[in-house]
Amino acid sequence: MRTLIAAALALMLLGQGVALGQAAAQQKQAPKPAAPATKPAAPATKPAVTGPTVPVEPGFTIGPEDVLGIFVWREAEVSGDVAVRPDGMITMPLIRDVKAAGLTPNELADRIQAALREFITDASVTVVVRQMNSRKVFITGEVAKPGAYPLASTMTVMQLIAIAGGLNEFAEANSISIMRVEGGKSVTFPFAYKDVAKGKKASQNIVLKPGDTVVVPEK
Repeated sequence: MRTLIAAALALMLLGQGVALGQAAAQQKQAPKPAAPATKPAAPATKPAVTGPTVPVEPGFTIGPEDVLGIFVWREAEVSGDVAVRPDGMITMPLIRDVKAAGLTPNELADRIQAALREFITDASVTVVVRQMNSRKVFITGEVAKPGAYPLASTMTVMQLIAIAGGLNEFAEANSISIMRVEGGKSVTFPFAYKDVAKGKKASQNIVLKPGDTVVVPEK
């Protein structure tokens, strides 16, 4: 009898051991719960601007011959550089002609964005100035390189003369004049080159405005 009881107990313990081993194996094989997915970072609402740009002062308006960089978020085929035509228009894929002259870069970006959303629902546009060619000053007469020069930043009369290669030997250096149109009327400012170069009459070395013409007469 005792032998039968011992055998029964052994079988019972053996069965419990097998059950425990199977449970442990199942626990090892059970896949670990997946880590909660991280929320992807929200994309930027404005496209990144690449390449050189020209800083513009507040209120700057686009004009003919300016070169613009137009960036459309996630749409490289629509993005690119464009030149403003003499009629003030630019041409872009999908929306074709858009008036740019007379608008600030931000105003043009808004106009392009509104037009593109007919084709691209989440269109986001940035406009930058690559080259500022519409704002020009002119110098004529006895200088090495007379002609038109872009006014991309602040420029004085003396700086323009230097950019134009300096005065010729026959220039009447102290009789230079700056012609400007203000309120529909022509205004003339004197410029005595020799005096300004010596530190005299510094007030004559005025900051030029778009459309100004510097006249260097001959002796």
